[in-house]
Amino acid sequence: MDDLITNNELAKLLEVSSATVNYYTNLGLFKIKDRRGNTRLYERSETKKLFEQIRQMRKEGYPLRIIQERLQKGYKI
Repeated sequence: MDDLITNNELAKLLEVSSATVNYYTNLGLFKIKDRRGNTRLYERSETKKLFEQIRQMRKEGYPLRIIQERLQKGYKI
């Protein structure tokens, strides 16, 4: 449970807005590990690694829809 962080904590860690975290979650890119009331909790290390993959693919020019498809198929950098 120590590795779980909230949306706002994750946003700070990744240096993005909490709206970006919500958007990525709604797209299915980020997985919610648990909830505390209405608060979504994410696994810190897993989500950070995933975000680095997403960031790299965005730099390569891939749109989020393609990134989502590739990640669902198990694509790794």
